[in-house]
Amino acid sequence: MCEHGRHGDRLENSRQECRVRKRKRCMKNPFLIGERVYLRPLEREDAPLFVTWLNDYDVTRTLLFRGPINRQVEESFLDSAYTDEHRFVLGITAKVTDNLIGATGFEQIDFRNRHAKFGIFIGAKEEWGKGYGTEATRLVTQHAFLTLNLNRVWLHVVADNERGIRAYERVGFKREGILRQEHFRDGRYLDTVTMAILREEWKQ
Repeated sequence: MCEHGRHGDRLENSRQECRVRKRKRCMKNPFLIGERVYLRPLEREDAPLFVTWLNDYDVTRTLLFRGPINRQVEESFLDSAYTDEHRFVLGITAKVTDNLIGATGFEQIDFRNRHAKFGIFIGAKEEWGKGYGTEATRLVTQHAFLTLNLNRVWLHVVADNERGIRAYERVGFKREGILRQEHFRDGRYLDTVTMAILREEWKQ
């Protein structure tokens, strides 16, 4: 290889390293880092964004959540989220913009029987359909088995949330059963699907 070619390669490698360092500097307190998203602890200053999302029917219609919610309630939740050992909550941030786009984590963590309930939502509607939720689910599921030493991660999802169910199945969650007409929305009763993934299934 000529000297000019070697110089060009070194220059390109230097640029790539610089871009990587810049991305790392831009990330705000990252806890779990993926290819296109990173997960970070939530702060009180995030509360107004969550209030907007969780009062938006387009966002909450597929969640097992009932509003309305105000800033005081959300701030109280954030204040307690990191003092409750049976809860694990992280914000989802898109790397390309460094904007917070949603949240994910566990509740009802059972340390004796080694299982927890999983939850996730993408509040930024402009980021829907980009695979961010699937990647965040993979990151949190991996953390559950490799770091928290859980054996089972489970969730409930409204049966008509087909996009969510497909995302969970891509990560490896399996349907375990139906809670018939368990959720009431828009004047009708809807089934709730129970899904879960076991450590041995995740390893495969």
